[in-house]
Amino acid sequence: MVKYTLYFTSSVRKDAKKCTDAALKVKIQRLLAILEKNPYQTQPPYEKLVGDLSGCYSRRINIKHRLVYEVVEEKKAVKILRLWTHYE
Repeated sequence: MVKYTLYFTSSVRKDAKKCTDAALKVKIQRLLAILEKNPYQTQPPYEKLVGDLSGCYSRRINIKHRLVYEVVEEKKAVKILRLWTHYE
């Protein structure tokens, strides 16, 4: 199985500083591990985004926050765009 490489945008680095809650950190680490193995794995569920984020995907961190990412298949890479919320 091919492992995907994770890339983080500068906004993700800022978002990560907001994630001081230990429960959020654990959930984010689990989601990142899943994306590294298979960004299309259906558990936990993901949704395809539309509009400005068309072509991207979102997974729930908790009721308010989402992990938003884009898959670059030709490079076997996952670009993490947001860790906090895509509603801001």
